[in-house]
Amino acid sequence: MKIKILFLAALIIVGLQSQGQDYNYNNLAGGNLNVITTAVPFLIIAPDARSGAMGDAGVSSSPDVYSMHWNPAKYAVMEKDMSIGLAYSPWLRNLVPDMNLAYLAFHKRIDNMSAVAATLRYFSLGDIQFTDIEGNPQGTYSPNEWAIDATYSRKLTDKLSGAVVGRFIYSNLTQGQFVQGAATSAGISVAADVAVYWQDDVEWFNDIDAQFAWGVNISNIGNKLGYSEASIKKDFIPTNLRFGPTLTLELDDYNTIAFSVDFNKLLVPTPPIYKRDSSGNNIPIPGTDKFEILAGMDDDVSVVGGMIQSFYDAPDGFSEEMRELSIAVGTEYWYNEVFALRGGFFYEDESKGNRKFFTLGAGLRYNVFGLDFSYLIPIDSRNNPLQNTLRFALTFDLGAGLGK
Repeated sequence: MKIKILFLAALIIVGLQSQGQDYNYNNLAGGNLNVITTAVPFLIIAPDARSGAMGDAGVSSSPDVYSMHWNPAKYAVMEKDMSIGLAYSPWLRNLVPDMNLAYLAFHKRIDNMSAVAATLRYFSLGDIQFTDIEGNPQGTYSPNEWAIDATYSRKLTDKLSGAVVGRFIYSNLTQGQFVQGAATSAGISVAADVAVYWQDDVEWFNDIDAQFAWGVNISNIGNKLGYSEASIKKDFIPTNLRFGPTLTLELDDYNTIAFSVDFNKLLVPTPPIYKRDSSGNNIPIPGTDKFEILAGMDDDVSVVGGMIQSFYDAPDGFSEEMRELSIAVGTEYWYNEVFALRGGFFYEDESKGNRKFFTLGAGLRYNVFGLDFSYLIPIDSRNNPLQNTLRFALTFDLGAGLGK
């Protein structure tokens, strides 16, 4: 079976195909394309409008019901007793009219020291028409992926909290169709997150109350995922390291402003550069199904081995390792804890995906009800699939809470 061209283009851009790790790359010179790709990249798409308006920064921002994606350790310091959130984002609408990401979140405090939370993430690729090799229609299907999470978050000290997360991942892209003569099935994986969050009041400024926080979250530590029993090689899921600080300034009784910075690095092996013969083909290693490596390291390793190796395996050395860091910078202004304005910037090196965009957004809180909106503005808007990306989120905070 083959999938229509539009669907293939969408998969390539979103990164659903991770077989790029076996491809050749032309040169070792810094800046050449050497993107790290994984299965189920929908797991690292920002699901909510608040952090989505802050340049995708959120590992150390003030906690909310959507903290599962950014740093689940923040749930332990939430003041509200219970919260429910629903977020929605049309995705890659410049390419596909019916692709979207939906996110449902729930949080409940157990006591003054701990909390539990759960989320459901659902990613739909819309309706896709499958055809045979001659182009004859074989039916219309709706590929989709989803993940369900649960976490326990607890204060470890008055200032430090921690959390662990369990996650079940289901990816049904091929709908059981035959690909290259082999039957396919849904990909299934389980994963875990480990996170910490620290916050404290600081006296760094005269006449201005301030709070400083930092957070670290290692997410999606889990087994590899495949879509065919005939294929021995499976693909890494997007294990990700996120860390960064936030400074919050209480300017007066009505005005508060916060500044956040997030650093991200995929803890997945960097694709090596392979040797080529005079015809430009990979040079096989006799007796194996592998090829000779010119630079870098073999990326066919275990999950834990890949996490460790990801810090030193880039073909271009330390400079390429540094290019694998993406940076998100965001700011959030609140007036009287009722109205918020947000902005941010996200940077990714051109050799590692080249996502560069500004974000804007606003938020409104009234009693138990909250509404957030964000809008993404790519730096290069020419045929950019992220152009006009919108996110919407509703939040319901129930109960007075137990305080900090």
